[in-house]
Formats: sequence, C-alpha cells, structure tokens
Amino acid sequence: MNISFDFLPDDSRIWIYPSNRVFSDIELEMIKTDLSNFLVNWTAHNETLEASFDIPYNRFIVIGINQQITEASGCSIDASVRFIKKLEIKYNIILLDKMNVTFKQGAFLSHKPLDEFIKMAKAKSVSKETVVFNNLVDTISDYKRFWEVPVGESWHSRYLK
Repeated sequence: MNISFDFLPDDSRIWIYPSNRVFSDIELEMIKTDLSNFLVNWTAHNETLEASFDIPYNRFIVIGINQQITEASGCSIDASVRFIKKLEIKYNIILLDKMNVTFKQGAFLSHKPLDEFIKMAKAKSVSKETVVFNNLVDTISDYKRFWEVPVGESWHSRYLK
C-alpha cells in the first residue's frame, strides 16, 4: 500500500539509493510511477506493506515502510533490490554501488567514488564542515536528523586525517 512519505512514522525503516546523476524531469515522473506501481504490490509473507518513497534532490530514491504494521522480510527486501536493479537498467543509472559518496559543494551535489573522496579529503578539498549524505541511516527519524550532516559528524570523518 503506497501512502504519503510524510505519513510514515519516525521509526519506519528506510533504504536510500543514491543515483550517480540527477534525474531528468521526464525520468523523475516515470520513476515516481514505477515506484508507486511497485509499492502498491509490495508484500512481506503475503502481507501488504505500508510503504512510500521520497526522491530528494531529484537524485536519491528513499523507500520507507511502516514496520508497526508489517515488518520487511528477507524476501520483500530482495524484491525491492530486484526492483532497484530494474530501475538502474531502465534509466541507465547507478543506484546500488555503495562505494560512492555524495556531498555538497556550494549549491551543487557531487557524487564521487569513495577513493576519489578520500583523495579530496587528504588534499583538503573537503573539510569537516562539508555536508555529506549518510546513506546508512535506516529509520525516518535518523533520515530527518542525520542524513545530511557535516563530514566531521559522520562516518566519513575518518578520511580527514
């Protein structure tokens, strides 16, 4: 069951998929339709999942489920990953590569392989104040509070030494 993302409780489980590029306006509308169609039919052990999505910055796909109603199962998580893989192919984007870092550079977002980000940190091209996206957060509450954080407050801080 697809509901508004704003109606998911703070303890809802989320998964964040950063894209290697911004979605075009046409792609954005198509991705929203694809996500809505997937979530309407998404289940765990034949139980409907109360789920939703968010697409911040036209670049990230955030999928959330209200686990107070039904918890995700291994099979339901596998189904969502298969769906994300289909989106990667359909839109020629990268969503599942976790070895990338997205961060703010002024008004723009940069998406770099982790090794390049580490080089930038060592060269002082990023600092502890640089805002980075912590895609490891796994609840709506953490998404609201800890998704966009300065490098100095994230796990990325280990690369500033």
